[in-house]
Parts: sequence; C-alpha cells; structure tokens
Amino acid sequence: MTAYRDYLSSLRRAFPQPVSDQEHDAWFVVSMLRALEQVDALKSERPILGDPTPVDFEAARRTLLNEQPSTVDEVCRDLTSHLNGMFIWGHPRSQSNVIPPPDIGGILGTLLPAIYNPNLCGEEASRGVAIAEVEAISMTAAMMGLDQQQAGGVFTFGGTATLLYAIRIGLEKCCPGTIRTGISQQPVIVCSEQAHYAVKTAAAWLGIGTENVVQIPTSPENEVRTCLLESELRRLLKEGRPIACIVATMGTTDAFGLDDLERMRELRDDLVHEFSLPYRPQLHADAVIGWAWSVFNDYDLTTNPLQFPDRTIRALAGAVRRIRHLPLADSIGIDYHKTGFAPYVSSAFVTSHTADLQLLSRSQEATPYLFQSGEYHPGRYTLETTRSGSGPMSALANLLLFGRDGL
Repeated sequence: MTAYRDYLSSLRRAFPQPVSDQEHDAWFVVSMLRALEQVDALKSERPILGDPTPVDFEAARRTLLNEQPSTVDEVCRDLTSHLNGMFIWGHPRSQSNVIPPPDIGGILGTLLPAIYNPNLCGEEASRGVAIAEVEAISMTAAMMGLDQQQAGGVFTFGGTATLLYAIRIGLEKCCPGTIRTGISQQPVIVCSEQAHYAVKTAAAWLGIGTENVVQIPTSPENEVRTCLLESELRRLLKEGRPIACIVATMGTTDAFGLDDLERMRELRDDLVHEFSLPYRPQLHADAVIGWAWSVFNDYDLTTNPLQFPDRTIRALAGAVRRIRHLPLADSIGIDYHKTGFAPYVSSAFVTSHTADLQLLSRSQEATPYLFQSGEYHPGRYTLETTRSGSGPMSALANLLLFGRDGL
C-alpha cells in the first residue's frame, strides 16, 4: 500500500497556491479551461448538453469511494460527464420559466469565493466579501425605495428561507419569548391562494403548522381580494389568534400576480389601532420574482427614454403601480437567481428596519469563540452559521454589470 506521504505531492498540487506561483497558477487556469472545453464539446443545436441519456439513480446509490486518490484531470472528466443531458436555460430554443441563464459577471461572483472560501458568519472570516453583502442589499433596498439608513438584511439559501426569516421575526413580535420557550399559543400566517407553497413549508418547519396558514381567495387578476382579507383578519383577531405574518405575493411564478400591498398595509395598521394590538403583524412582501421591476419606479413611462414598445410600456405600468409600494412592507424576499441572472443560490432577506433582526439574536455567551473583533456579525442572528460568499458576490456583480438601465 502506498504511504500517505507519497500521495501528498499530488494532493498538494490540487490546491490553489497561497502565494503567487506563475507555473502553478497557469496550471490552475488550464485545468479550468480544460473543464470548459469538455463542456463546450457537449454543445450542439439542441437546448441540452450532450445526449438525453437516462438518469440512473439506482446505480448512483451503489457508488463507493475509491481507495486511491484521483488526479484533477480525472475528476474534471467525471464532473463534466455529470452535465451530459443538462438543459441549457439560455439556449434560443429553450422556454423555461423563471430559470435565467447566469451571466459571466455572476459566474465570476460565484467562482472567486469558491477559491478563497469566505464565511459570512462574521467579518473576521469574510472581510471585503462581507462588504459585498452589505453593498448588494443596500443597493437593492435603495432601488426598491427603502431608507438605506434603516434597511438591512442577509443573504440566505433561497426564497423559502426568506419566508422563514420573515415569519420567524413575526412570530417573535406576536408571541414574544418563543425564541426561548417555544410556541405556546396558536399563531397564524395569512396569505393569498396564489401564494407560493413555500409559505406552508415555512409554517411546517417553524412548528406553526400548515393548518394555521389562512389562504384568502384571489381575483381573476391573481391578486388577493382585500375585502375578504379584511374580514378574515377581523375574525382571527376577534378569536384572539396572534398573527405572525401577512404575506403579500409580489409576482407569482406563473401569471405574475401582484397583491395590493398598499391596501394591505392600510388594513394592517388600521386593525392594529382598532384592536389595540401590542404588536404589529409582520407584513412581508414575497417579491423574489417581482423585486427587479423596481428599477422602473422612477422611469418616465411617458417619454420612454429607452424606447420600449408600447405593449411593453403598458405591461410595465401595470406592474409598477403595485411594485412601487414595496417600501410599505416590513420585509422583502429577493431572488437574484431569478430575475437577477445570478447562479444558484443567491437570495436575500431584506428588512425595512435592521433592528428587527435583533429579535433573533443569540447572546455573546452562546458563541464565545466567535465575534471577538470587528463590527459586522450577522452570525449572531442568522439561521445559518456558515454562509457562502457566492450569493452576495454574484448579486453584486450583476447589479454592477446591469445597472438600472440594463435590468
């Protein structure tokens, strides 16, 4: 059997060098190019890579770890073979829904953190990549019309996670202390019938229960019927039910239905006053698709400087009349990997008031070996401890690449 020390030279070569080494750096680049060349060889006129071969999961379940290490070249060939049959979302013959082709800027935003492995738990382990998180969220908040000085947020593992954050904060508002003692009441979540099923997923995982998700009928335009929303909220409050979250759907996956967030905010505030509630139910805008339409909030649809077709202008006017009210929400879910052309996964939970995140905060005693320096410590309140820098870096890349006019 080969001694482990004899493997070290080849294994060390598989790591990027910590100091500049032109020969090794060139080999690293060549390895990347070789992988890209192998993938390029799979391209054709068809909207898939290679051939549509059957996917054999049963064989995959029988796979065992090799006894001996492989080379980078061997690994490269194996990995590229896994892309055989993969759909090409950006192919001109492709008609996929809400799965954008990542652009080169977004890919670079994913690649660079993969090389240096920043951890967004805190600034000690992420440094300037933590700045990228703050910059991307601040840019997006300002674009949507939020107060940059008050707004904040964190990147997380998808649109479902943005709902988890919103509902968890709302749960702590309506049932204070649940972060320590658990749920002792029966809080509810209110959303439309067109809301994404992720609302029920979040309810299930948070222990609220899917039966405590109240769904309100929608109009033929796929927006919540606010008159029915009002009557249902009144019923729940009269029954003494705590309302953890009211979810406004700001762009459904299929028909792009947009709830009347302005009216929903008015209802929430009026009922808080009428029922003398000691809390304000969290009003969350599930805008994981619709957020990008905020670039048109200050676009002059009359003069139309970018010269969009008339039909496009009419569609934009219909969307902007709802999207412009995103600042009225307490929190907003963003998917840059949908309408921001970033690679998976790039999602952010944005809150209108950064202080709300402190409702989820852990004590310093709970993490004695972390957060001993610097000022940016999102790991104190995030669900995840380890968070990749690829989400914010790819989002920032595309915000810079596209700008307002490009988006």
